[in-house]
Amino acid sequence: MLKDSLTEIMYVLIGIVCFYSVYVTMKDKKHPSRIPTALFWGILGLTFTFSRIGLVWGNKNIFINDTIVGYLVLIMAVLSALKLVKFNTFSESSKEFKEKMANSIGNSIFLPALALAIVAFIVAQFWTKQIGSLVALGISALVALILAVIITKGKSSEMAEDSRRLLEVVGPVSILPQLLAALGSVFSVAGVGDVIANGIKTVIPQGNIFLGVIAYCVGMAVFTMIMGNGFAAFAVITAGIGVPFVFAQGADPAIASALALTAGFCGTLLTPMAANFNIVPTAILEIEDRKNGLIKYQAPVAILLLIIHIILMYFWAF
Repeated sequence: MLKDSLTEIMYVLIGIVCFYSVYVTMKDKKHPSRIPTALFWGILGLTFTFSRIGLVWGNKNIFINDTIVGYLVLIMAVLSALKLVKFNTFSESSKEFKEKMANSIGNSIFLPALALAIVAFIVAQFWTKQIGSLVALGISALVALILAVIITKGKSSEMAEDSRRLLEVVGPVSILPQLLAALGSVFSVAGVGDVIANGIKTVIPQGNIFLGVIAYCVGMAVFTMIMGNGFAAFAVITAGIGVPFVFAQGADPAIASALALTAGFCGTLLTPMAANFNIVPTAILEIEDRKNGLIKYQAPVAILLLIIHIILMYFWAF
């Protein structure tokens, strides 16, 4: 299928960035943790690049099956837990050169960012069924990258170095979205929703709509903070709290579900587990407090939004 083929191409491109990081790391004799860091990014590149298309060994095409990937992920987790994945220095332009280029390029520098959103929207509108939303985002990223190179007149080596820099500065948390999405599926299969429902029954009186709404919204926010992913939390919390304590009381499933999911996103603003939202921006903006820098500013807004969600669900869904 076209969707699967394009998805694999995107994964291979991600793997190439990881392999470039391995190459530069191994060349750097002054790297504080050269071998473990190269091993980490090498494993990540291997899983992205060869877990589906396979490795050619002699006359055989060897696929890295899910079991092998699981063991490789455990190795990566150990390297990360022991804080052996580090970065050294990057090839960066001088401050004076950056200021000069910023004055020269002006507001045109925002065109790649706008293209990222516009192209993704257009591709998703017309070809989502054929290629999928992830491929649409990948295509828009490539278009934005090409535009950035044209506008800045940058070199391919500079593009590769900046890609590596962002990857290594974000570090091992860059794989959290994949891990947490998988964890959500595991929780659903393991029946965590049933366990939560049984626990809630001892606290919330049967038939109390307002407390059921609070439990649903707050549960979504808290579980999203734990999982780092509102979509992963939705299946578990809806099964454990939404269905027995909200939907069963007569709530409109469409309204209540939509508000529950966005209530979960309030939790996204409050957790470092949501790496894409709270860790990557701190790396890009070079904020000193990489773990909680953005969260401190987002917390009041997130709590206010959560309260508003509870009120809206109580009055709109019933």
